[in-house]
Amino acid sequence: MHIARTLVTGWLSQGLSPRQLAFTLALGFAIGCIPLLGITTALCTLVAVVLRLNMPAIQAANWVAMPVQVVLLVPFLRLGQWLFRGNAVAFSRSQILSQLAAAPWHEVEQMSGMLGQALLAWLITAGPVCLLLMLALTSVLSRVPRLAAAKARD
Repeated sequence: MHIARTLVTGWLSQGLSPRQLAFTLALGFAIGCIPLLGITTALCTLVAVVLRLNMPAIQAANWVAMPVQVVLLVPFLRLGQWLFRGNAVAFSRSQILSQLAAAPWHEVEQMSGMLGQALLAWLITAGPVCLLLMLALTSVLSRVPRLAAAKARD
């Protein structure tokens, strides 16, 4: 907790407003939950450069989101199947491996379609979640400078 407060206070002292930092953290967390493993760090880097966001802040939020990304992978796959009326596909390791052995190209094609549906499911949910997270973080982060100042006076 102390490390997080130190980081946030440092980012705010660099000229970031609580709202800008909240936007950066919310966006990094949302990108970190994309149901495509292995691309979030590069994607956060690209977004930070293009939007001129604080790179350490967006990457920190991305890294915090990584366990959540793994947990949300199957729910995004299921939501994508439900939204796009996809065929129910087995998610057990043994079934996927046996299908890969029997018809590898078909399995890769099927999995890419599922991941595309999961990505679209993420796109639909990421906007509202990012907005709510940004509003909550703005409220919390606007109190951090006052907390740091109060602690310094003690």
